[in-house]
Amino acid sequence: MYDFEFLLLQHTKFIKNRSIFMASKLTPRSTDYSKWYNELVVNADLAQHSDVKGCMIIKPYGYAIWEKMKDQLDRMFKETGHQNAYFPLFIPKSYLSKEADHVEGFAKECAVVTHYRLKTSEDGGVVVDPDAKLEEELIVRPTSETIIWNTYKGWIQSYRDLPILVNQWANVVRWEMRTRLFLRTTEFLWQEGHTAHATKEEAIEETHKMLDVYAEFAEKYMAIPVIKGVKTASERFAGAVDTLCIEAMMQDGKALQAGTSHFLGQNFAKAFDVKFAGKDGGMDYVWATSWGVSTRLMGALIMTHSDDQGLRLPPSLAPIHVAIVPIYKGEEQLEEIREKLDGLIQSLRAAGLVVKFDDDDTKKPGWKFAEYELKGVPVRLAVGQRDLSNNMIEVARRDTGEKVMVSMDEAAGQVQRILDEIQKNLFDDAFAHRAANSRKVESYAEFKEEIEKGGFLYAHWDGTAETEAKIKEDTKATIRCIPIDGEQEEGKCMVTGNPSSQRVIFARAY
Repeated sequence: MYDFEFLLLQHTKFIKNRSIFMASKLTPRSTDYSKWYNELVVNADLAQHSDVKGCMIIKPYGYAIWEKMKDQLDRMFKETGHQNAYFPLFIPKSYLSKEADHVEGFAKECAVVTHYRLKTSEDGGVVVDPDAKLEEELIVRPTSETIIWNTYKGWIQSYRDLPILVNQWANVVRWEMRTRLFLRTTEFLWQEGHTAHATKEEAIEETHKMLDVYAEFAEKYMAIPVIKGVKTASERFAGAVDTLCIEAMMQDGKALQAGTSHFLGQNFAKAFDVKFAGKDGGMDYVWATSWGVSTRLMGALIMTHSDDQGLRLPPSLAPIHVAIVPIYKGEEQLEEIREKLDGLIQSLRAAGLVVKFDDDDTKKPGWKFAEYELKGVPVRLAVGQRDLSNNMIEVARRDTGEKVMVSMDEAAGQVQRILDEIQKNLFDDAFAHRAANSRKVESYAEFKEEIEKGGFLYAHWDGTAETEAKIKEDTKATIRCIPIDGEQEEGKCMVTGNPSSQRVIFARAY
């Protein structure tokens, strides 16, 4: 006669292990890159679609990566003199209409609150109370320039009140018709810096400084090489005088804008009448910047590094640095392995690493290996009874798949060395991919042919919005940026033949 509880336990183990196995089988990138991305986000437990159309649920493992990004960026902001604050989610409609370019840029994306109360209907449900109409509609913030500059008017009277260096971690809403997890959702998380300065030069310096912060974060921590550039007028942030950006190349050759920093001039100060008394006693309008990155960085991280087996995470942002899988029979062997590895685990944790000792007996070791591979854990250690008796442990690295046996006594140092190598290797791989998929083109015929292959195309452009629009309409490619460090090179526009002093970067983009 069978033990019912024993059978139930075995069935539970089978279902749990089978789900992990199924999750690890991703559509190959070469077959369908978009499908591969969507499957990976869901199967690696990063995020899922919400019942609220266009919105996403960020799951704990995905949020742990975002928290790592957030914490590091927050440190970098504070090191450059910025402080965090928080401003309201709702913006009076009249505020948004004060800066003409700004309202035009965001009008079609705004969610509007018109009532403040519900009431019970005759059928027991709820309906909007028609008597609870707001005197003025409220906009759910698509960005916070307007409400922040209305606030700054009360904070700023003289040059002594400047500069104001404020950052906000928040959520925003931009109504999207076509959504994709992390890359484009109706609601998303971000940070938005908003600074006020006494001089134009100070504000421009701030704009470039924050772009440098973003570039350093992308390259040093995300292991993503980026190009710093200036956006064209048609791609500029609504209400800005200039928009600077960092552009990254994904594995499919498409570009992704990974961060922006805007020089706002005096546009918002004039719209909200924010003036200050200078040292000479005269009055002048304040100079402004804004800058931000969002959970779109999660998409960039996935699409830059991951492979057909799952995520490949840079150690600096990995929620788990080292996963240890004991291979044992019975509680006695498990305890022996645990005791033997205790010193190693303590040593790794003392070095600031997050270590997971996986003694979950509802999963087989093979399933655990697949799970950690899918989730991109940088280093996996495995040890069984034979390894234990030989004082050895298997070390597997996620980036290359290489496995080596090392002495228990040397394991801590080896793991830390490998983690450093992985961080560098991921950057080098991404840099090599970008280099291999970046090229100069001379003619428009060549451009049309080459853009179908993806990548960054460096071409001459005559600087006109008309030519830019034609290229976009013909090829779906946009000018990603005018490289800040780009070589000055006299040439002719590939479309019109008119003079050009520098090549710009074209690509199809997310």
